[in-house]
Amino acid sequence: MTGAESRTVHTVLGPVPAADLGVVAVHEALLSVLPGARYAHDIDFDRAEIFGALLDKLRAFRAAGGGTLVDATGMFHGRDVPLYENLSRASGVHIVASTGLGPENLLGGYFLTPQTNPPTPWPAEKFADLFTKEVTEGMVVPRVERRGPAGLVTTAANPDGMTVTEESLFRGAARAARDTGVAASLRYGKDAVADLDVALSEELPADRIVVAGLDRRDAVAAGAPAAIARRGAYVGLDHVGSEDDTHLSDAERVTLVRELVDAGFGDRILLSASATGVAKGHPANDLPYATVLTGFVPQLTAAGLTDDAVQRIVTTNPQDLLAVR
Repeated sequence: MTGAESRTVHTVLGPVPAADLGVVAVHEALLSVLPGARYAHDIDFDRAEIFGALLDKLRAFRAAGGGTLVDATGMFHGRDVPLYENLSRASGVHIVASTGLGPENLLGGYFLTPQTNPPTPWPAEKFADLFTKEVTEGMVVPRVERRGPAGLVTTAANPDGMTVTEESLFRGAARAARDTGVAASLRYGKDAVADLDVALSEELPADRIVVAGLDRRDAVAAGAPAAIARRGAYVGLDHVGSEDDTHLSDAERVTLVRELVDAGFGDRILLSASATGVAKGHPANDLPYATVLTGFVPQLTAAGLTDDAVQRIVTTNPQDLLAVR
């Protein structure tokens, strides 16, 4: 095989042909732990219970037609690679884990003021090196070893606007993605187009980037989804199933998807629910991983999208994004 047919994706159990991923939930969380919560006296951390809860949710996702789940939480927000390996084996669902950090308020002191005199924030090249090694040498299991390679570089900026440190994070993520061939997921801060341009300035091709959170009302009001698609990046509509003041309703999200498809951007759309399997230290977004399949796809079909258009969005687009180049 050559070209796209021969490309593989980094999963926690090793490389998998992109074409074998099936339907992909491209922006979810398995075990999500607020930094520090693992050590809180009032938080239970029963690993067997966590495994059982996540396994039930992954099996339900598979039963609904799901094939692959991307844990897009990055490095230190609960990521547990050995746990994910066992979950993948037991559920039959491919799991793609991610490297990356952000936003700044969740970094922790070491990444803000490393041991330099005077203390200075990490520059982009240090973040790039950290993320690159997680792809090329394996993801860190703290104080034990490295495991399989990360399949995605993810980072986020503050909704009030990108900070100087977050610009370093975005540049570091873009460099790591550029140099390793995996994709980058960027959760924009205040200005989606400007934040994308930061990554593009590092010579990461637009089609290796998904700008996440573009179903936020402020993004839609600014015309960001179409602007991002015109630049060639993927449009992440990743709060399917959520009803709040910050994001579109599902009915509004259906309209946005239809408008993007009608404008010729059907190959740039990605859907997900940002569901949380198990949360510690913060509230879970307690939606099924199959939310897109069982709740949203029927609405797209009712709105007139063809089966081919729907399959492109839930299968082909995420496969293309995740395939290592």
